Amino acid sequence: MDLQWGDEKTVQFITNVGLITSNGKHGHNIMACEWTHHVSYNPGLIAVCIHPGKATYENILKSKEFGVSITASDQSVLSSIAGSSSGKNTDKIKVLEELGFKFYKAKKIKTLMVEGAVLNLECKLIKKIKPGTHMIFIGEVISVNFNKEKTPIAYHKGMYGTVINNIPKPSDEERERFKQVIAKHKK
Repeated sequence: MDLQWGDEKTVQFITNVGLITSNGKHGHNIMACEWTHHVSYNPGLIAVCIHPGKATYENILKSKEFGVSITASDQSVLSSIAGSSSGKNTDKIKVLEELGFKFYKAKKIKTLMVEGAVLNLECKLIKKIKPGTHMIFIGEVISVNFNKEKTPIAYHKGMYGTVINNIPKPSDEERERFKQVIAKHKK
């Protein structure tokens, strides 16, 4: 069964927005990537899912590296611009700089990183997998910059937001009861 882009079923996921920076065939580029995932603690690995033919896709294939900046709640304009045009025919970095957004040179890779993001990760490509419509690029994190004063954007149903209503986890008493029931049904 296919799950089509924009379908009522596919927009039920709540994701972050990764701003993927790259430098290669199409020069310095940035794209908004809803499918940005932390997939391993040790080593630190990040997976980004990018459609073939995109400027970022081609840049990563050539350079074997990419940056991931987790979008902050005050960067919705930046994210919208990064996701609304192709780096093949628009210099999105220049557009964003003209609008007042700032970038800095990465420490260990040859791309730019987004200033003011919640989290900036410099990644070396270690694997690529094409299970369906998008290529999964897996990068090992080689440098991290964290801004704990910022709040990340959440993306749901085509809209930006933040997680503001925390739902409490079960109490210690409830968790103890769960443990007892689980122990009773061990195989």
